[in-house]
Amino acid sequence: MILSQNIKENTTASHQKLEGIVVRQLKAVRSNADYADVLKNFYAYFSSVEKAIAPFITTEVLADYAERRDSSYIKQDIEELGSTIDDLPVATAPKVTNTLEALSALYVLEGSIMGGPYIVQMLNKYGITSGTSFFSGYGEDTGKMWAAFTSVLNKYGEDPATHEHAVAIANETFSKFGDVFAASLLEK
Repeated sequence: MILSQNIKENTTASHQKLEGIVVRQLKAVRSNADYADVLKNFYAYFSSVEKAIAPFITTEVLADYAERRDSSYIKQDIEELGSTIDDLPVATAPKVTNTLEALSALYVLEGSIMGGPYIVQMLNKYGITSGTSFFSGYGEDTGKMWAAFTSVLNKYGEDPATHEHAVAIANETFSKFGDVFAASLLEK
């Protein structure tokens, strides 16, 4: 089995748990300020993971990395909503020590693109129409960008002996992302 499929199949529980937490918070959004608070969770975590993977994800590894969506889009959306990136929640990325671990963590961030259009639709139902550039992902190129990413992931994960650890990093990435949202709920 290729690594991307292995990660998908073996992170289902942690993925669904995170998705449930995020969707509940998005369903509670009733104003731009509420939405900005949710985005701060995304920004804090994406920034944390981006810093952890930066030494390992170069253009030699992922040629189009500079064109990929990142936390700068979230910051732009937060500011468009009239808020700032002050008072961010604590976010802890998984410990990343090599390229395959970095790609396994990035799998979670890149995978969030796939659900973006549904989030935009949900927000529109609640009257939120600003600050959605992050969740708009790559538009028509989303499928192509995901395929390019998983191709690189699978190349670095050709050895099946590396899969269990790669899956563990992806699961930890989902779990620590959920921790950011859970902590923000406790603060309210």
